[in-house]
Amino acid sequence: MIITIDGKQCEAQYGEYILDVARRNNIFIPTLCHSDALPGQGNCRLCIVEVLEGKRRRVVVSCSYPVKGEVEVLTNTEKIRKMRKNLIRLLAAAAPDSDFMRDLQREYGLEEEERFQVYRGEDCILCGLCVRACEEVGIYAISTVNRGITKKVSTPYAEPSAVCIGCGACARVCPTGSIKMKEENGRREIWGKTFALLPCPGCGKPFITREELAYVQAKTGLEPAEILCEKCRQKRAARKMRDVFKDVTMK
Repeated sequence: MIITIDGKQCEAQYGEYILDVARRNNIFIPTLCHSDALPGQGNCRLCIVEVLEGKRRRVVVSCSYPVKGEVEVLTNTEKIRKMRKNLIRLLAAAAPDSDFMRDLQREYGLEEEERFQVYRGEDCILCGLCVRACEEVGIYAISTVNRGITKKVSTPYAEPSAVCIGCGACARVCPTGSIKMKEENGRREIWGKTFALLPCPGCGKPFITREELAYVQAKTGLEPAEILCEKCRQKRAARKMRDVFKDVTMK
């Protein structure tokens, strides 16, 4: 089916999210809590757009709004920009030291406003990506606790989690850098725990904790020599592609 986004006709599949259609057609919609690996969050609301369906016009969250028929989408109207500014004000107040949020404030011409300050001693905007990433891995080491202005992401009882494997998935998806992960001298520190890092069989660079390696082995059945760092995995994939291409061209 065809939908219209900012005057541009775009092909979409039934049930596909508006944000995905926009990105595929190089139409920018700002996001904060979105990850391609963890779609449909809709927590930060920054990706709001206006949709026109027949005579009906409303504001929706594009990362979780599925296409079900012909629709016109407006991503940057005056109404949407005004709403995004207010969202950015509130989110930036919760993460005043985040470079990402500062960049967003500058992009929308916003200054710091003391009336919105809700500083909790960290830069967490409660987007939920870290918790969901931990759940998708299958560990469940962190969760949101408390309510209202004291709500935060934490380990059980704010103690080092017994089940955390130090994979760092939570820190890598955090948009504001609120989750601190320190790596030096072959060790990784995160959530109050210190893990020894094991070397990559390909390049020798320390990259995985002993606990994570054991978890990956149990899940995949791979031998330790087959579990490589990201760079070595990419190189191996590239070699396989070259070999496949070579075999095809020689036939």
